[in-house]
Amino acid sequence: MKRVRCPKCGLSITFDETRYEEGATLIFECQDCHKQFGIRIGASTLLKTRKEEKREAAASQKNSSDAAQDEADYGHLQVIENTFHYSQTLKLQMGDNVIGRQVRGTTINQPIETVDPSMDTTHCIINVSRNRKGALVYTLRDAPSGTGTFLGNDILRDNDRLHLDNEAIITIGATTMIFHAAGA
Repeated sequence: MKRVRCPKCGLSITFDETRYEEGATLIFECQDCHKQFGIRIGASTLLKTRKEEKREAAASQKNSSDAAQDEADYGHLQVIENTFHYSQTLKLQMGDNVIGRQVRGTTINQPIETVDPSMDTTHCIINVSRNRKGALVYTLRDAPSGTGTFLGNDILRDNDRLHLDNEAIITIGATTMIFHAAGA
């Protein structure tokens, strides 16, 4: 016995699927709301939509890259709790780490869950790279943002690229973060 639900009211309707051939189309009428709807028996041969294929490919790629990144430590940012948000830890990755306020639809890779109105959705960028000796190098720059990015008590100008030392204090909007280098 199979069960289908009415798309309008959600009432369950049961039927014996063994009485029908694969590929047959059945029409049902809901006893509660009298909505008519059809189903097709058997395996669906419909292709996935392009949107679903892209979403699955991105998810599998993200999962494989996340697994590799979980093994490597590139440092992290500790977001200090305040009235706008709770304490958070943002793990850094190689390349540009775009930091800002989390908003649905943004594509930044280091979102901060906050309601801080003074933080832009793309506020600052921390670049993680290796120097000639293979040591990790951390560089901070403004995205540019509306309220600016502070390293300690100094505000970054639009073209500034500042080297980050372990336990540097970064302020964006009303949010303060402490930078922790890998292995420190």
